[in-house]
Amino acid sequence: MVEQQPAQLDAVFHALGDATRRRMLRSLADGQRTVGELAQPFDMSLAAASKHIKALEKAGLVRRTVQGRIHICRLEARPLEDAHDWIAFYQRFWSGRLDVLEALLRQDDAAKTPPHGDDQ
Repeated sequence: MVEQQPAQLDAVFHALGDATRRRMLRSLADGQRTVGELAQPFDMSLAAASKHIKALEKAGLVRRTVQGRIHICRLEARPLEDAHDWIAFYQRFWSGRLDVLEALLRQDDAAKTPPHGDDQ
């Protein structure tokens, strides 16, 4: 399992915990956007959008560059891969547990089912 700094992973999950920020990331997956373009679907001020973007930047999910007065954002996907790796550990854990449960249920069903030919 990838060992990541706890503060960095916390920041990623904090950033992903907000629906607005998740939608902003989804938009950035299609290409870079200005802060105004990221704010537009939410009918929010540039200042409010900037606060969301700062949370994404803190998590390392967004890189912002400034060209004159225009702030351009682009997706940095690497922290998402690290978060996925962290979650995958628990996915394997639960898959293993569910496989054991399935085997026990099959054994139980087999024990309750009479052998073929004993239907009299």
